[in-house]
Amino acid sequence: MEKNIAQSPLEMNGLAAYNHRLAMAKRCSQEGVIAGAKAAVLAGIASAVPTIASVRMLPWARANLNPTAQALIISTAAGAAYFIVADKTVLAAARKNSINYSTEQSN
Repeated sequence: MEKNIAQSPLEMNGLAAYNHRLAMAKRCSQEGVIAGAKAAVLAGIASAVPTIASVRMLPWARANLNPTAQALIISTAAGAAYFIVADKTVLAAARKNSINYSTEQSN
């Protein structure tokens, strides 16, 4: 009868605990990737609109911002947004899991 009772992660040892921690880490990183991708799309659009508009309307931008420079501006904003949001999301999930772990351990 005792074999049918589910163990908490704190009671697990060896391979079962390792697999549980690995699954939690994968879930945290997947959440970070999804949030980072959403932020990158938003930042790409938000930086593409003014960049392209300024190239079409401002003589200085038309003369000095070739298509490579425009792509660099847009991709830099998107890449920065991705890494910042993904990092914050993974750290928040890890913090949440750490707090849950410490409260389970104290009980």
